[in-house]
Amino acid sequence: MSSTTAISPEKLARMVGRPDAPILVDLRSADDFAADPRLVPGATRRAVEEIAAWGPALAGRRVVAICEHGHGRSEGAAAWLRQAGAAAEALGGGFAAWREAGLPTLRAERLPPRDAAGRTVWVTRARPKIDRIACPWLIRRFVDPEAAFLFVPPSEVRGVAERFGATPFDIEGEDVFWTHRGEACSFDVMVEEFGLATGPLLRLATIVRGADTARLDLAPEAAGLLAASLGLSRMYADDLAQLDAGMLLYDAFYRWARDATGETHNWPAPAAGRG
Repeated sequence: MSSTTAISPEKLARMVGRPDAPILVDLRSADDFAADPRLVPGATRRAVEEIAAWGPALAGRRVVAICEHGHGRSEGAAAWLRQAGAAAEALGGGFAAWREAGLPTLRAERLPPRDAAGRTVWVTRARPKIDRIACPWLIRRFVDPEAAFLFVPPSEVRGVAERFGATPFDIEGEDVFWTHRGEACSFDVMVEEFGLATGPLLRLATIVRGADTARLDLAPEAAGLLAASLGLSRMYADDLAQLDAGMLLYDAFYRWARDATGETHNWPAPAAGRG
């Protein structure tokens, strides 16, 4: 009999990437993780033995606990989190069931080091337009929901990266990993390198590439993304405020790419029985 405190991999997969996605905590043992060092997209590794230290901060949040097979480790952690005030469930069947269902996984070895607060920290050029909003959106929705982003003058990116332990992205230089490669933009590179090449994200990546590299012929939607991005850049003088606004823009494009590409709209609507 299935657990009433578990969520199925298929149901969770529909939530991943959404702004209201639950907090995902990967509680697999060191041996299980070493055997398959991938993550459910957006999940953070936690030590179940230290739940008394990190668990209380999740009070009031929706949480999904993930272990290898969905048994005592995640069920017990979910029960502990519920008594601490979280709306917690275990992933039914655990990471093994997620993997066997062929659902997307994140390549953990591509994750940059985390800071003392447990976040990945990224740095790029100030005054973002397209790639430098698209990449933070991808990171916060599928890689690290708590990621921090630093926007600085172009000449300061490398120095800030070194001084603050931040990972540079979308800047020029053969020594920069997260940046354009040939015709691929930084968003393309992140989708590929993190192992997130799903149909919806590849569709979105084509739109981003078209808008970011002046190839509006790549997708009809690229012109719309370019117009909206340039509009946002003129509405907001503060880069972080622009990023907050841009998150909603990319949420909308992603949900269209995932769920609504076959839907059309016209006015006036055809009358019933006509034709």
